[in-house]
Amino acid sequence: MLETLRNAFKIKDIRKRIIFTFLMLIVIRIGSQLPIPGIKNEVFASWFASQTADGMGFFDAITGGSFYNMSIFALNITPYITSSIIMQLLTIAIPKLEEMQRDGEEGRKKIAEITRYLTVVLAFIESIAMVVGFYRSDILQSKNVLTVISVVLTLTAGSAVLMWIGERITEKGVGNGISIVLTINIISRIPNDMGTLYEQFIVSKSIPRGILAGVIILAIIVAMVVFVVFLQDGVRKIPVQYSKKVQGRKQVGGQSTHIPLKVNTSGVIPVIFAQSLLQTPVIIAGLLGKGNGTGIGSKILRGMSQSNWCNPNEPVYSIGLVVYILLIIAFAYFYTSITFNPLEIANNMKKAGGFIPGIRPGKPTSDYLNTILNYIVFIGAIALAFIAFVPIFFNGVFGADVSFGGTSIIIIVGVVIETLKQIESQMRVRYYKGFLND
Repeated sequence: MLETLRNAFKIKDIRKRIIFTFLMLIVIRIGSQLPIPGIKNEVFASWFASQTADGMGFFDAITGGSFYNMSIFALNITPYITSSIIMQLLTIAIPKLEEMQRDGEEGRKKIAEITRYLTVVLAFIESIAMVVGFYRSDILQSKNVLTVISVVLTLTAGSAVLMWIGERITEKGVGNGISIVLTINIISRIPNDMGTLYEQFIVSKSIPRGILAGVIILAIIVAMVVFVVFLQDGVRKIPVQYSKKVQGRKQVGGQSTHIPLKVNTSGVIPVIFAQSLLQTPVIIAGLLGKGNGTGIGSKILRGMSQSNWCNPNEPVYSIGLVVYILLIIAFAYFYTSITFNPLEIANNMKKAGGFIPGIRPGKPTSDYLNTILNYIVFIGAIALAFIAFVPIFFNGVFGADVSFGGTSIIIIVGVVIETLKQIESQMRVRYYKGFLND
């Protein structure tokens, strides 16, 4: 990794892109500290600290502390992520959008433009919902129309600005802009989480126990990172052979290649889907001051909150963890089914004269790919569920109160690997250009 960055800085154009990305990240971190006018920040911080819902901790982690600070970037890029997922789902349901996606670059630009508009709409709706909660909880400095409008517009504008910064990083920076924005926010919370672990398990213990606790914590983190790296790079290669064709007096084709099927075909999306589905009602109930009673509704909300899972004193709430794992597996299959079409791949291979050795072209190839894909998706989904489970287990059993969890590790590792690959590909392009010019 260091060697890649060192070589990248030797190329002027890539060096400019890296510096531009770094400056944009500084802007993001500065914006994360600028408070929204009209909010009682002390009251909000006190209210936030009283919330035990883990959904709040995760939401604060992916916003890089902006939510806790109630800064202009409090919503962060979560509306953009939601709108992107919605557009992917609508692409399958609406034939017009499916045609756009197949139109190449022009179609993708149109879909990106619709995604931007949808992001602003979602940010506006989320801002209104948050302000309603603030109004009920007496977090607004004054309950007048001007204050309400200014807070709503500031939250919406902040999310739109972050979306714009992410797109500029993609265009003028190292690429992968939206993912990098999300990653830098998560990374910014790691020092706080490490400090919490240090105070909780090391500084308050005797020297031998403190050292042992530190070694165990470090070993768990390293093991999780290594496991995620193997998961992200895990690929099942399906061999493909292309038959020879006669064009004029020459024979063409006949080469061997493969179809790379990633073990983690859906990335971190299933975890985010499952977490959002379970935590959104908890967050809304918290903003509205609900969920603290003794009724069945309050118990269901507590069961949906990750902070109550794996608690030895209240094991009944761990039913929510079982539901969470099942949702991760279900969403892994669902997301893979809408992003990977075995029948289309089989038909394209047949048209190009390609076949999988031992498998007939057409539908038998599609069925074979589908069977292999089902096994791979299951393995990847179980691995994702395990990564998400480990931090929840330690939080519940040992009270390790940190926002940095399995989802965060998957996002960080995945984005770092992908960004380094993009930098390497840009370096290869420059190398080939220089070679051709010589």
